[in-house]
Amino acid sequence: MIKEKIDDFYLSKQRDRDKEHFYITDAGKCPRSVYFQFKKIPKKPMDARVMRVFEHGDHTHLRIISSLFSLGLVKATEIDIPNKEFIHGRADVIITIDGEPYVVEIKSMNSSSFSRLEAPDPDHYKQIQMYLYFFNIKKGIVLYENKNTQELKEFAVDYDETTVRDILEKFHILMEQIKSNIIPSVNNVDTWKCNYCAYAEECKKY
Repeated sequence: MIKEKIDDFYLSKQRDRDKEHFYITDAGKCPRSVYFQFKKIPKKPMDARVMRVFEHGDHTHLRIISSLFSLGLVKATEIDIPNKEFIHGRADVIITIDGEPYVVEIKSMNSSSFSRLEAPDPDHYKQIQMYLYFFNIKKGIVLYENKNTQELKEFAVDYDETTVRDILEKFHILMEQIKSNIIPSVNNVDTWKCNYCAYAEECKKY
């Protein structure tokens, strides 16, 4: 009854947009999945539950940013990166503490993942490094909230030029592969993610 109607509501909002440029979030993704998205390869639709999970994350962002506003720390929110030649992205929030700017990346996760967290997730680390690069800010914070308990963890991050150069080089290589119709290799470091990839079935063909 109601469950089916709610699921249908979320599924009706699912739209695939043409991909014409990279996003900051692509920095941690398997290059083959990004390639498939550029090439409009059919993928498994996202189910309604996962869409609600993402929406919950959006509300977490808004609630935490509201707290930062109340504390008088916010310099800007939802800021598009400058110089968007072939990479686009939008930082969650930039704050100022003792006169020094910080890019803050806000994430939420379940209790199991949260309890094991002792450093920023590698994908999230790459994302905030790219924001630091584009905004020319030297320090960042990755802030995590436990979805089950609302407990917080934060990790301070300094700008790492070596990491940024590596990410930009991989983006350039991937763009050439896209232009030349060369299917990239699977990201062997994160093959466990293949089980959750929307392109898993298509990927097996190559």
